[in-house]
Amino acid sequence: MRLRNIPGAQDAILESAYVVQEPEKHKGSWGDLFEKKQPLHIEVGMGKGRFLMDLARLHPEINYVGIEMYDSVLLRGLQKRAELEQEGITYPNLYFMRVDARLLPEIFAKGEVDKIYLNFSDPWPKARHAKRRLTSRQFLTRYDQILVPEGKVEFKTDNRELFEFSLEEVKDAGWNLDAFTFDLHHDAQMSEGNVMTEYEEKFSSMGNPICKMVISRGQN
Repeated sequence: MRLRNIPGAQDAILESAYVVQEPEKHKGSWGDLFEKKQPLHIEVGMGKGRFLMDLARLHPEINYVGIEMYDSVLLRGLQKRAELEQEGITYPNLYFMRVDARLLPEIFAKGEVDKIYLNFSDPWPKARHAKRRLTSRQFLTRYDQILVPEGKVEFKTDNRELFEFSLEEVKDAGWNLDAFTFDLHHDAQMSEGNVMTEYEEKFSSMGNPICKMVISRGQN
């Protein structure tokens, strides 16, 4: 369920120091935006941002960019980050941006991104909307345009139908399926070091098994 539109959300995003404005201007030079030039990981559909904030705190040796297209959702992430920074928790290796993921190749240069996270993405259940799914072959093509040659995509969902669709798309697009599980929290190897999202906590507490896949680019 999407958050209802919050009045003033757009203005708050435009004024936030945490949000990269006009991100296409940083194409090919994202390393210059951060305090340190280091590997870049992005989350497409970051929601309220807790997953990336946890990762950024755990891995200061990696730079992160969270991508969200809904103003009101991104605003909640900005508010949470502001609260944490008031408590002294800072994130010099994390930025957000409000953008449609279809524009990723216009924002990142080829080989500029090391890893992409997709967490509990919108399933777009109607068949005619399949190309909007973030694991569709159309999006895999976009990821291929920005990842380093050894780059990986990690995808988690509780939606079994979406996961099975994604497995087929990976195969048909010629990507490598490095690892997958239909029950992440009962898979010792794949759950090692797992950082949970808010949705993951909610759905797993309801007894829903969490599916996860790790994929990499095929040979070009």
